[in-house]
Order: sequence, then C-alpha cells, then structure tokens
Amino acid sequence: MSQSPSGLRSWLKRLPWLVTLGCFAFLYQRLDSAANRQGLDLLAYLLEAFRDVSWGKWLALMIPYSFFYFLVDSLVTWRVINWFNAQVRFRDILPIRGSAYILSIVNEQVSKGAMALYLNRRDGVPGWQVGSSMLFIMFCEFYYLLAWATLGVLLGWERFPGVFHAIPWIALIAGILFVPFALYFGGQLGPGSQLRDRQLLHAFRQARPWQYGLLILFRSPALLAAVVVYTLALRLFGVDAQIGEMLGYLPVIFFGAATPGPMRSVAIVLWVILFPDHEGKMTIFGFVQHNFFIFFNAIIGLVFLRRASRELLGDGAEASPGAPR
Repeated sequence: MSQSPSGLRSWLKRLPWLVTLGCFAFLYQRLDSAANRQGLDLLAYLLEAFRDVSWGKWLALMIPYSFFYFLVDSLVTWRVINWFNAQVRFRDILPIRGSAYILSIVNEQVSKGAMALYLNRRDGVPGWQVGSSMLFIMFCEFYYLLAWATLGVLLGWERFPGVFHAIPWIALIAGILFVPFALYFGGQLGPGSQLRDRQLLHAFRQARPWQYGLLILFRSPALLAAVVVYTLALRLFGVDAQIGEMLGYLPVIFFGAATPGPMRSVAIVLWVILFPDHEGKMTIFGFVQHNFFIFFNAIIGLVFLRRASRELLGDGAEASPGAPR
C-alpha cells in the first residue's frame, strides 16, 4: 500500500528529530560507559570535562572566527547575487545575511526563504531566482567541502581511519558527474530539455564552469581559518590534534553539522567517533563549538535586524534593479 504524500511529508518532518534522538541515545551510551570506567556519575564526568577548559582563551578564538566567517559568507552570497540576480552593494548584503542567521537557529531553509523575500522586496528580484542562487551556493559548498576533505586525507593518508579513504573516490565520482551536469545546463546536452528553463534552476543555467571554481575559492578561507581555530580549541580541551589531521576531519564534520536537526547532533557524534578516547571532552567540545557558532552568528544578525526589518517590511526597494549603486 503506497503512502500518501501528506503521510510522507509528516515522516520527513519527524526525521530530523528521530535522527537527533538516535544521536543522543548513542552519546548517552558512550558517555555513561566512560563515566562508569572512571567511577563517576554521568553529570560529574561531564562537569569535569567542562571545568578543565580555559574558556577565556576559547572565546578569544571563537569570536574573531565567527566575525570572519560572517564576512566570508556574506562575500559568497554577494558574489552569487551579483552574478545571477541583481547588482547589489556588499554592504547591502550584510543586513540580510546577518539577519538570516537568526532564522537559521530554527531552520536553515527558512532563513534562505527570508533572503529571497528580502531581495524580492528590495530589488524586485523574482523569489524563485534568488532561491536558485541559494541552491547554487549549497551545490558549490558540497564540492568545496569534498575538495578540502580529499586534500586532507591524501596528505595524511596513514593517520585517517579506513572509512576516510573512500573520500577521494567519492570526490572523483563527483568530479566526473559534474561534467555532464555542466554540459546539460550549458545547453550542450539535452538541447530540447525544458527542465533547465525552470526559475529554480536559473543560476545553474547562467553559471559558467569558472564560476563554480571561483566560488569554492572565495569560500575556502573560512575553512582554512576553521582548521586552525578548531585545532587550537581542541588543545584547550586537552585533546592533541594536528592541523593536517583537522583538514581531513573538519569538512566531514561540517557535512554532519549541515544535517537537518536541532543541536547539530550529528556533528557532535562525529567528534566522539573520531576521538574515541575523549568521549566527555569531545561531547562538550562539539556541543559548545557548533552551538556557540550558531547563536553568536545570530547575535551578529541582531545588529542588522532593525535595518533588515525596515527594508523587508517597509515600502519596498530602496533602488530598482540595475539602478546605479
């Protein structure tokens, strides 16, 4: 008996919560076993891991990194919008990119929808076309994380668990598949196809191969900064980590952090799996690292919220599309 569309949607809505429950069940089992081995109850075990960290030094790493990420993320968004949608000044992207972080606490897709609505009202850009640009950014982010993960694994092949050795093969397959993908949206394959004419695929239809590569290049400083910051932050937690090692680990963990669900639970589980001798420290590390990043970015967004709200809910665009900036 086939499942109705409404029933399928209901299950899809529950799936992130089911994944989160599964992750926390796994963490509880691992943490409880580790606490018992040390003769502690679970709460005391976690508090011990929490107490040993120099939180002032940790904040000195995370706050500048969060601001740097915001600027890089805004740069990527600005570049794509200017390529495919409208000529917008970089400083005019900052309010909506920052404000969208507030909505990202609840749902990343909702935040992207808010950006589409903002640019539609402010610059008259069709909402589906902005959505296409957001989809283009997500597509490039997959290749960007995969490329850096591949480089990290190849540079430190012997240090990585065997499962990571599949990453270069995945990257090779993804690279091969990109060729017909680019040819299709360039019109060389399937010239009579109407699929690529849809508004949601507007950015892919306009994009040239060099733009994919340039976007990966623009995004890369954020990852390289994260590799350094996360390596130093791990050492503050008493966990020895090397920069080369993190270059392979971190893109995979960021894939986990992008998995829908509250608390970035998949990313926290990955930290525990990758550093199995430090269950308590890695649970605390993963929890505070990813959730501080989310909430601090939302604080950055609050700085711009008043202006973004005024332009979103006011009397429309400050300037028409294509107007001098």
